[in-house]
Amino acid sequence: MIHSMEGEVTLAPDRLNKLIMEMRRGVVILAVLRALGSSHYGYSLRKRLAAIGLEMDEGTLYPLLRRLEDQGLLTSEWKLQDGRKRRFYRISEDGETALQQMAAEWRKLNGAIEQLGEKT
Repeated sequence: MIHSMEGEVTLAPDRLNKLIMEMRRGVVILAVLRALGSSHYGYSLRKRLAAIGLEMDEGTLYPLLRRLEDQGLLTSEWKLQDGRKRRFYRISEDGETALQQMAAEWRKLNGAIEQLGEKT
């Protein structure tokens, strides 16, 4: 912990980063499913997510894609693009169902959190 000049206790940056990363983990699945409404290979998906502020390293994204495919939430196929074979991912029918339910839950949670922030 770090004490500010006013005597308040603040979180150390590494501790705060861990909390933020923990929060992001749950949201990343929702983001990936939503982004894969159109077909992407890993690097193109990573660039798309980064463009909207969701930076993700390869060591996180590629295992997540494989896990979501194993769970039946994504489909993939190998395609030749720019002279290279790339594995393209797309959301499956089960993934669409999961996405709809997860998005509804996200909206519900977000609304509840917003209400907590309101002053009464």
